[in-house]
Amino acid sequence: MQQGEDMNLSYIYMDSPVGQLQLVASTKALVAVLWDCEKPNRVKLATLMEDPGHPILVVTKVQLEQYFAGQRSCFDVPLDFAGTPFQKSVWQALLNIPYGETRTYRDIALEIGNPKAVRAVGAANGRNPISIIAPCHRVIGANGALVGFAGGLDRKEILLNIEQNK
Repeated sequence: MQQGEDMNLSYIYMDSPVGQLQLVASTKALVAVLWDCEKPNRVKLATLMEDPGHPILVVTKVQLEQYFAGQRSCFDVPLDFAGTPFQKSVWQALLNIPYGETRTYRDIALEIGNPKAVRAVGAANGRNPISIIAPCHRVIGANGALVGFAGGLDRKEILLNIEQNK
């Protein structure tokens, strides 16, 4: 099922140290944190309506502002990932990467019990709809290089630096 088929989705925009972010939620959970440089169809969503007073979006914005200020290392907003079972397993594994640490695609493949799926993990990581909160920026190449990030490698570096300087 495509995200939002049977639900109304609301959004707000917020400014951040990594550019303008679009926060998207259903009535029950956050479904996306999107970049101002999003590739079309990286994350498929139903029709969106702006709602600056949406409670989940308001709380998400506050928590992200705290994160960017170095005052928050974990998030506690409800999340609703829309994807294949494999993608969801990868995105769930992202939530287990501790603040300020990194993992490789191979580490994630091993964690989900599929050690040969390193490339598939990379592809799923690239389609993570809930950037920053499901910390795909904490996944790096086997050689320690910053690789593949929907928001751009410069923004990935900013996020990792925020976490290192806490």
